[in-house]
Amino acid sequence: MILSAIDRVGALSGDTFRNDYLLQNKPVIIRRLAHQWPAFSKWNWAYFKQLVGKVHVGVYNNVRAGAHVPVNGNDGEMPFGDYLDLIQQGPAELRIFLFNIFKYAPQINEDFTFPEHLMKGFLKKYPMLFVGGEGSIAHMHYDLDLSHIFHTQFIGRKRVLLLDNSQSPLIYKMPLTVESAASFVNWQDGVDEDRFPALRHAHAHHAILEHGDTLFMPSGYWHHMQYLESGFAMSLRALPAGLPAKLNTLYHLLGMRGANNALIRLAPQWWYDKKRAIAKANAERAMDSLGFRAAF
Repeated sequence: MILSAIDRVGALSGDTFRNDYLLQNKPVIIRRLAHQWPAFSKWNWAYFKQLVGKVHVGVYNNVRAGAHVPVNGNDGEMPFGDYLDLIQQGPAELRIFLFNIFKYAPQINEDFTFPEHLMKGFLKKYPMLFVGGEGSIAHMHYDLDLSHIFHTQFIGRKRVLLLDNSQSPLIYKMPLTVESAASFVNWQDGVDEDRFPALRHAHAHHAILEHGDTLFMPSGYWHHMQYLESGFAMSLRALPAGLPAKLNTLYHLLGMRGANNALIRLAPQWWYDKKRAIAKANAERAMDSLGFRAAF
């Protein structure tokens, strides 16, 4: 892959954010956006356990979904408090995503503010918490709802790898999914470019997020995240502007996901193999169009 560091800034005006990042479809890390929030110093393991420790949550391991697993199918359930105890004891390859903690503890909505000086259109009913044990991984994907995302890291550090959606063929996007057929586990040590040669030509952005960093990911950005330490983050989401973008969101949420799950139910192994074959063929065509394939 061709790697570049994600820009880091202390703060941004609305005009600078819009002109240099939003309109350029470019990610950025805003270091001080969350520092004035009560959440910056208030949110910790004990606080969350006290508030919602008894709520049962779905947990996900690092094993990539097999042929029979529907989209977003979890690997088990447990009380949130038990999960927090577990991941504080040491490495634990279990994570939680899209946890609407605010549904169970609405008072914590007062602990942060939406960055409306940067953009409008936030889905204010759906801030979401993401929690992971040390060593847990969110495998490469982009979000089904195609929202712009402001992802603020709290406790713990997390390594992130991002790619613009235009890179989809080069990273082996599988049809009717938001997933890559390639593995990006330990990508910092190298990816399998022999098995997935198109990865050589993909342009990616990378960074390590620390407490108080807010990562802006534009709509449709691919992301792979690895928890270097047990920690959690909150995502604030804003819908992309314009009718075509909103129709594309509806297609992803209703049409594409439904079709993929239907094929998983009807012909799981055939569809599992077919998705990967199509991803490989698309990557080869992308290399051909760039004039690269002849070298391999």
